[in-house]
Amino acid sequence: MNSISFHNEGVHTKTPSKRLLKAWIKEFVSNHGKKVGELAFVFCSDEKILEVNQNFLQHDYYTDIITFDYCEGEMVSGDIFISVEQVQENAVSHEVDYNTELLRVLAHGVLHLIGFQDKEEKNKIEMTRNEDLCMSLFFTKFALL
Repeated sequence: MNSISFHNEGVHTKTPSKRLLKAWIKEFVSNHGKKVGELAFVFCSDEKILEVNQNFLQHDYYTDIITFDYCEGEMVSGDIFISVEQVQENAVSHEVDYNTELLRVLAHGVLHLIGFQDKEEKNKIEMTRNEDLCMSLFFTKFALL
């Protein structure tokens, strides 16, 4: 079974069409030779993501995204927490609109589940390249639907 769900936890955020987001995610996961399992995106506040970071990762700082990997074999599954406040700050600092930055962060979390890392500089470059490919796919195929 495959399922992609979106949840707001203590925040209100507008996203592009959930139907389009699901189709986009399924396609770019498939482009990497994988299948979507169970994916849950949780949009939350800075305080909630800090709490998750402290309780589960023992990190004491804010971040834009935390990905919990439940993948098995070719099935991409996980919980992805996204701070809408950090996404907004990123959008301002990168001089892009909120939805563009949100798409980048969504792609980033799923790419982690596919197997991409970003701790080392060479891996960051590859992650960014793949984020750009995902964004390009969305804007050329799905944004027009």
